[in-house]
Amino acid sequence: MDMHSAFGFRLSLRQRYLLLLVAVGLVIYHFSRSRPELRRMPRVEGLRADSSHFTLEGKPLRILGGSIHYFRVPRPYWEDRLLKLKACGLNTLTTYVPWNLHEPERGVFNFEDELDLEAYLHLAARLGLWVILRPGPYICAEWDLGGLPSWLLRDPNMKLRTTYPGYTQAVNSFFDKLLKKVVPHQYSKGGPIIAFQVENEYGSYAKDEAFMSFMKEALLSRGITELLLTSDGERGVVRGGVKGVLKTLNFQKLNVSNVRYLEEIQPQKPKMVMEYWTGWFDLWGELHHVYSAEEMTRVVKEILELDMSINLYMFHGGTNFGFMNGALAVKLPAPKPMVTSYDYDAPLSEAGDYTPKYHLLRNLFSLYHTQPLPELPALQERKAYQPLVIQQHMSLWDSLHLTDKPFKSERPVNMENLPVNNNNGQSYGYTLYETIITSGGTLDSRNNVRDRALVFVDKHFVGVLDYKTQELALPEGKEKRTLSLLVENSGRVNFGDTLDDQRKGLVGDIELNKQVLRDFIIHSLSMKPGFVNRLEKSGPWVSVRPSFPSFFKAKLHVSTVPKDTFIKLPTWGKGVVFINGRNLGRYWSIGPQQTLYLPATWLHSGNNQVIVFEEQETDGKIQFSSIPDYGMPVDAQ
Repeated sequence: MDMHSAFGFRLSLRQRYLLLLVAVGLVIYHFSRSRPELRRMPRVEGLRADSSHFTLEGKPLRILGGSIHYFRVPRPYWEDRLLKLKACGLNTLTTYVPWNLHEPERGVFNFEDELDLEAYLHLAARLGLWVILRPGPYICAEWDLGGLPSWLLRDPNMKLRTTYPGYTQAVNSFFDKLLKKVVPHQYSKGGPIIAFQVENEYGSYAKDEAFMSFMKEALLSRGITELLLTSDGERGVVRGGVKGVLKTLNFQKLNVSNVRYLEEIQPQKPKMVMEYWTGWFDLWGELHHVYSAEEMTRVVKEILELDMSINLYMFHGGTNFGFMNGALAVKLPAPKPMVTSYDYDAPLSEAGDYTPKYHLLRNLFSLYHTQPLPELPALQERKAYQPLVIQQHMSLWDSLHLTDKPFKSERPVNMENLPVNNNNGQSYGYTLYETIITSGGTLDSRNNVRDRALVFVDKHFVGVLDYKTQELALPEGKEKRTLSLLVENSGRVNFGDTLDDQRKGLVGDIELNKQVLRDFIIHSLSMKPGFVNRLEKSGPWVSVRPSFPSFFKAKLHVSTVPKDTFIKLPTWGKGVVFINGRNLGRYWSIGPQQTLYLPATWLHSGNNQVIVFEEQETDGKIQFSSIPDYGMPVDAQ
């Protein structure tokens, strides 16, 4: 049957052509209903900075942005957090990209599950949010080594954030993989990304005049066509810039003279605060930083009245799960590691709660919308589960058979240069160094412990070596005894000019009575999920009085649908908590943080595996709370 007989009349060529177009259109519509990504259509004109205002499709656009890092939020909660961002009146999502998670070993990439960046971009697009992507490769972010992978430090001559060939080659390899995934999500191709940041706060570093040009070309040569911008503190805005790229500012306190200076060096360009700091981060051993909601809102209002675009850093901080916290670089006496929580005193709390800052900002941003803002999404339920009592433990020494084969070396070897992880070295966790001694006396670290070592003689605790304490008295004895140093990487510095010097473990010789110690057996204790699961299923777990350090095991029974909660360990000293094989993060009795956020999505109905690695003390009780405890507050200003 031909088209003539099918319709009972004769169709002209023009009519046939029109009928075919209608049929094709119906097919496309059918598939686009079930596959939203097919609805993408190329746009004509993306974000432009050709006048004093941003324009998108030739129409004025004020960027009202907020930072939420996908890698700090459990994936099932991404949509909840982004909906709350949109309901606050924001139109743009910003996020960093953590190189050290996406390429944990050289040439081995991970963009799955919690690290599925493309899924995050798809979600932003579906929710009607624009995206400013900050791909680094250096991100700072209070994140270990500022997001750079530790295997870079295997090169003894490495010069990070410069055009040193060993660094640029690694960046090129990573960007080849990353940007291939990102390019299709650009605005010009129907995606949500309207701008890209070139590196990050280079004005505070600026060791290589050619570096920012290299970074700009690294983006352009791989198909990035959207607006490029740089982001710097007030003093680095010029040194961190690069020709043809829009400069933006980072600050917490508004200094109008800095805004005027930006106008002078960048006339007839949009003004933007890329990072308006809504709070601040916390350090172990200090107080919990807070920033007045009223003061924050007042400054945001002033920024908007200056006709500037803004991005709130952070809008929702999330959590430094695992060993991923960074450290603050201070000259003396030592770097100070960040805590596990990255609540940041942000408008949306670590667990996704609305704060007074959120409600004040929502009221303010509503004035910049012609339509009512979306209704507030419901909050996640929380529960304080019944306390657990630990009944079994396994000493560190009894767990060593579950780790990788130990490495023998005449001299100490730093973590990054250990022959583990396919010769990429050890990135995070603890490293155990053991050697034989035949006398007591004075043990001198020569300041080669990075960052903190528990010292044992024949498994008996002697003391702690760190940046402050570099000598210990060892008990006398002429027989052969085993000296053990359990060294923790507490977090690499994420900002400043000491990035090249962030190797961990024992980074040089140690001495006993002025004699250099030799012949070490080195155990890598990175405590990855595979090790934790082997630990849970293996023996010997015992119930007698524990020695330290030890792993402690318990079961959390969830009888109904799991709820968010906070773990509280008031009688424990220092260590790490694992839930169903996942590393929840570090705890430390010195505070300020006293609870660890446990998202419901990491639990399941029935029995949940809880393992705690404790260094020195506990009565074995694990408590739960429905509210966090971040310690005594202090004004971030």
